[in-house]
Parts: sequence; structure tokens; C-alpha cells
Amino acid sequence: MATVNGVSSAQSTTSTRWIQLVLGLIAMMSISSPQYGWAFFTKPLQDSLGVQLSALQVTFTILIVLQTFLSPLQGYLIDRFGARLLIATGCLLSGLGWITAGYVTSLTGLYFTYGLFCGIGTGIVYVGVVGLMVRWFPDRRGFATGVVAAGYGFGALLTNTPIYNMINGSGYQHTLIVFGIILGVVGAVAALALRLPTDDDVLPQPTVQVTRVGTPPDQMLRSNVFWLMFVMMTMMSTGGLMIISQFGAFSRDFGVAGVTVFGMAALPLALNIDRITNGLTRPFFGWVSDRIGRENTMAIAFLMEAASVTLMVLFRDNTLVFVLLSGVVFFGWGEIFSLFPSTLTDTFGAKHATTNYGLLYIAQGVGSILGGPLAALLREQTGSWLPVFAIIIAMDALTGILALVALKPMRRAYAAR
Repeated sequence: MATVNGVSSAQSTTSTRWIQLVLGLIAMMSISSPQYGWAFFTKPLQDSLGVQLSALQVTFTILIVLQTFLSPLQGYLIDRFGARLLIATGCLLSGLGWITAGYVTSLTGLYFTYGLFCGIGTGIVYVGVVGLMVRWFPDRRGFATGVVAAGYGFGALLTNTPIYNMINGSGYQHTLIVFGIILGVVGAVAALALRLPTDDDVLPQPTVQVTRVGTPPDQMLRSNVFWLMFVMMTMMSTGGLMIISQFGAFSRDFGVAGVTVFGMAALPLALNIDRITNGLTRPFFGWVSDRIGRENTMAIAFLMEAASVTLMVLFRDNTLVFVLLSGVVFFGWGEIFSLFPSTLTDTFGAKHATTNYGLLYIAQGVGSILGGPLAALLREQTGSWLPVFAIIIAMDALTGILALVALKPMRRAYAAR
């Protein structure tokens, strides 16, 4: 084994890849607030702009649609030109979206600042960092993608309370500008030290059955396995994004948002708990999937999600139980961001991993449309959130079943071919 200054190449690579994981985690944390902090801004934005919730939620949908629908192009550019500058640019664009949103006075302006800049910026960072980690950790894909995906959830945990307090003390405009600057700079600095693995990096062998053939995107799009995964991720994304984007709205409708629990208002407390569980679930279920298989883990997590959403709705009149169950709901949802990219790379190889995941990540954008403005519109038409939750529960249960009865045999047959 080759040595450099007495240190083996394998040892050097081990140190390097863990450093890359930490840097990717920081970059992901810096872009989490545009999505996970959105619920804090819906009420002050509605009051300031004088618009309906369904119209305001288009901002959130633009954010997620641009984050996801452009990800194949962004993934291709990262595969082609490298990760460092593109991911740093994404962090700066995300911060710029918040800064400029602090100055707008119209709904259209919000669409073209918060929606446009944050959407493009977070998309570049998310697909770029995940694409890096599936390459650096062929032996621990589920865990590594779970760790950086956890950063996307945990980042908001560090900022939720300061953002909530600053909105109440200084207004939402000042909050957007201050945190836009901080998060953009922190993310860009971390991203500038990222890189792709090279031929000189000695990486461990995979621990689960994977393909060593790099399937190009056009060939992947012709496979039924990909489209089944796309439908499954869309259904899971719809439910999770509905709860994230509408949490403030339906918790107020249920009468629990302002109730004090453990000396804290229920809404920020629930969102903080949710950030913890939404972060922990990603490396945890990724680690589990590295050991018991991707589809088995999906079935456990997705069926648990269906059960926990059901219980949260049934106990919506009990503020303490509602808050605690919301944490379980996010623990059953956030793992899609470790399970699906690792499953995709296991199936279609690492050579085109970033571009291929960019194509699958579009499912998140479809879910944002269904779970954002369309869910809000259904609430306005029916006068209740219960029909929305009923649809989500059904989709969660169906996805868990499909993991075992459809995805597992189809992936086995695809590998055999």
C-alpha cells in the first residue's frame, strides 16, 4: 500500500472523507432555514402583504420546485466541473434570497426573491453535497447521506428560536436580512473546502449489494425501477412538505399554536422538537438500511409515519400530546433523504450519481405542489384540514407497502439483468 510521509493512502483517505462529511454537513445546515423556517414567516407575511394563505404558499412551492426541478442540470454541472465553486455559489444565493426578501413589498417580489434565489441556491447545495457523499462513502452510503441530510434538518434547530424571537422583537424584514447574511457566508466558507474523490483516494468496498456499472441518466429514465422510486418519493414528500409548510396554519386551526407547553409557545416548541427528530432519523435509518436492507427499512419507517400522523390528528385537542407526536411524525418522514439517494446509487451506480439523484429529487418538487398550495386550497374549499391528512395517511401507508411488494422484487430483477 502506498505511503505519503509514513502515512498510508488508506489512512489519509479515511481522514479526508470524514473532513468532507463535516464540511458537507455545515453547508447543508446553512441552507435549511429557507424551508424549515418558512412556517415562522407565513403569518407576518400574510398580515404585511394582505394575501390568502394559498397564494402565499406559492412562494414555498417555487422554492421547492426550483430546488428540485433544476437539480438534474445542477447535478450535471457538478459532475462536469466540480463541487467547490458551485456549492459555494448555492450557499450565497440562498442567503441572498433572504436578504432581498427583506426588502420586498409585494407577493410577486417575494416569489422572485425568497422563491427564486433560495430555490436555486438550496438545490445546488443539496444535490451537490449528497452526490459527493455517496461517492466518498461507498461502504456507508445510507449513513453518510443521512448525516448530511440531517444537517438540512438540524440547521434549522440552531436558528428556529433566534429567528422566532427576532421576528417578534425586530420584525420579519430585519430577521430575513440578518440571517441571510450569516447563513450565506457560513455555508460558502465551508463549501470552498469540498472536493470530489480522485483515483488516488483509497475507498472501502460497499457492504451491501450494489452495481458497479455506472448507468447514465437517459438509460436510468427508461427503467421501471426508477419511476417506481419516483412515485414513492413523491408520495412521501407530499405529506412531509404539507406538514412543514402548513404547520403554523393547521396548528392555529386546531387551537394549539399559542398554548404554553413547558414554558414555551407550542408552535416554536413543536418546530424545535421536529428539527431534532427530522435530523436524527436521517443518519439513523440510513445506518439501519446499511444493515437490514433499503426496502425493509423503508417499510418500517413509512408505515410508522402513517401511524404517527393518524395519532397526531386524533389527539389534536391535547396540546402536549400533539407537540410530542409531531416529533414522531418527522422521525417517520425525514429518512427519505437518506434512503432514496442511497437506494438509487446502489441500483444505478456512482459514476453519474449526482445527476441521477437530481432527476429523482424532482419528486420533492412535485410533492411541494401537492403539499403546498393544493393542500391549502383543499383546506379552503372544505373548511377543514382533515381531508388533507386523510390523503397523506393513505399515501404513507401505500408507500410502505410498495417498498416490500414492488420495489424489492423489481430491484432484485433489475440487478439480475
